[in-house]
Amino acid sequence: MPEGDTVWQTARRLHTALAGKVLTRSDLRVPKYATADLTGRTVLDVTPRGKHLLTRVEGGLTLHSHLRMDGTWRVYANGQRWSGGGPAHQIRVILGTADRTAVGYRLPVLELLRTTDEDRAVGHLGPDLLGPDWNPELALANLLADPARPLGEALLDQRNLAGIGNIYKSELCFLLGATPWLPIGALPADRAAKLPAIAKLLLEANRDRPIRNTTSTLTASSPNQNRTTSPSTPTPGAPRPHTPDLFVYGRTPRPCLRCGTPIRTADQGDGSRERPTYWCPTCQVGPAPGTIPPRKTQHRTTN
Repeated sequence: MPEGDTVWQTARRLHTALAGKVLTRSDLRVPKYATADLTGRTVLDVTPRGKHLLTRVEGGLTLHSHLRMDGTWRVYANGQRWSGGGPAHQIRVILGTADRTAVGYRLPVLELLRTTDEDRAVGHLGPDLLGPDWNPELALANLLADPARPLGEALLDQRNLAGIGNIYKSELCFLLGATPWLPIGALPADRAAKLPAIAKLLLEANRDRPIRNTTSTLTASSPNQNRTTSPSTPTPGAPRPHTPDLFVYGRTPRPCLRCGTPIRTADQGDGSRERPTYWCPTCQVGPAPGTIPPRKTQHRTTN
């Protein structure tokens, strides 16, 4: 599932291509909106909200979309071959102007609503890490409202704070020195207090990068004061090895950049879906699969 920085980049590409221009083509390939026609309307802006995209058009209408697991928007110059998005039968929406065409592929969420009704689609979201409504105090209060909830699940719940996906979940837990299965209420208070700031720093640093990187973003001391988040320093004079872009995500069974212990992976879910989760069993304290008592209640993660 895309992270908030990916959605932010998508919104910027769409805004650059469409905003301020009149739509000359409109094709919504969803049965409910098959007869809707936006041609002749000017696109006002394309705004990201967490992992949601809001394309606002003249006349008080908003096209709301969500990428979920494998949706994507592509922008093509007029006359350019539509490549890279997928086969034609996976197209869900086409928005064209005099010089650009935006094509949405495999969009599981696509709805046309009144701009005044946008809260129906995104009103449930917590503070947006990359949005003007960012509020670290509220985000932390939301996260700690259910102290028994596993840290990884709480981070993915967009009602707590909007923008974190599975990659940043694993990376944040590593930087906090806690396994994703640690009850968030058991996270030491000093580390919990730093969580919103670290999350925002990671997403802001990566929203303009073509390749996501966390290892060069945080090179200062870790919230775990007994360790450093920086990868090991090479011997003077030795060839400098390439530093991986991520601390733990996708790195099983390669060695931890901090301590050398093989990175582990297991699924973590909320009862509705399982997500591959990565951690270092040495650097991160807390329960892990095989040591976790069953929870009496589970919350479904909300997008």
